[in-house]
Amino acid sequence: MTSQAADGPETVAASRRSKLTREREQEFFDAVLDQIRECGYDAVTMEGIAASTRCSKSTLYRQWKTKPQFVAAALRSHRTVRFAGIDTGSLAGDLREAARAAGAWSGQDTTLLQALGHALTQDPELRCALREALVDPEIAALREILRRGVERGEVRADHPALEYIPAQMFGVLRIRPVLEGRDADPDYLVRFVDAAVLPALGLT
Repeated sequence: MTSQAADGPETVAASRRSKLTREREQEFFDAVLDQIRECGYDAVTMEGIAASTRCSKSTLYRQWKTKPQFVAAALRSHRTVRFAGIDTGSLAGDLREAARAAGAWSGQDTTLLQALGHALTQDPELRCALREALVDPEIAALREILRRGVERGEVRADHPALEYIPAQMFGVLRIRPVLEGRDADPDYLVRFVDAAVLPALGLT
């Protein structure tokens, strides 16, 4: 779908935006992300979201002006850090817990990434929103796990494998559905950590 401009000047949009409750706004965000997962980014329209949420199309356009802006706002609204709070006392334990956490949400996030697909290569705002929502917070939390492992003396700070752990963890999440047609579930990811990540760090 091509982007379409909102009706009315920005001052009108700003005044209307304040009238939406947070709950109603989240309903719109949930609806657009669910439809992207089910139908793909290109098939989703502002008209379809308006119909599914029982609002007028003009309401959505006044709020977000274009579909990419709407989807970007929805992505940012779902910003969570699944790796936050993991601290088992050992690096191996933390990485296994991170694997379980990643496996628990891999289905939804992998489906969303695949559905966004080509749109991410075309729209910088979407790419930025995706990184802010799903990528950067998790990488930061994972690097914090690695940093604590270094501080505890479990792995040396200059170990060459440290740099590649985030790529390993996120890479296997994306590639298993492609190679095997199945999500990287918690059991698979824990086995991956035990077989590939921990040995790379010299841990057992």
